[in-house]
Amino acid sequence: MKVVRWILGRIILLLNFIFSPRGVKRSSEDQQFADNKASQLALYQFDACPFCVKVRRELKRQSIKVDLRDAKTNPQHRSDLENGGGRIKVPCLRIEKEGETQWMYESSDIVSYLQKEFA
Repeated sequence: MKVVRWILGRIILLLNFIFSPRGVKRSSEDQQFADNKASQLALYQFDACPFCVKVRRELKRQSIKVDLRDAKTNPQHRSDLENGGGRIKVPCLRIEKEGETQWMYESSDIVSYLQKEFA
């Protein structure tokens, strides 16, 4: 089963590479504003997770640079995800606003949030 998952993961990554979306073009001021807003975000993810790929594709579509944290291979990120969000489930978007931290888990919710905030 582990071999099948590994093979499927590599296929997902290859297809994502081949069919990578184009980013949105913004003026330099608008892009700087988006980058400042995105600096409050961190995405906890696994590299070959299809739902994580879905979120990363939306980040690319919106031309957003977010801190990507691999919760599979980095024990510190895994621990932060479990302690902060309450469970080890990816993708998870960590949102810091006005001193408060929100953890968003569902890929569709994350994509909707990104479209609302950055589109």
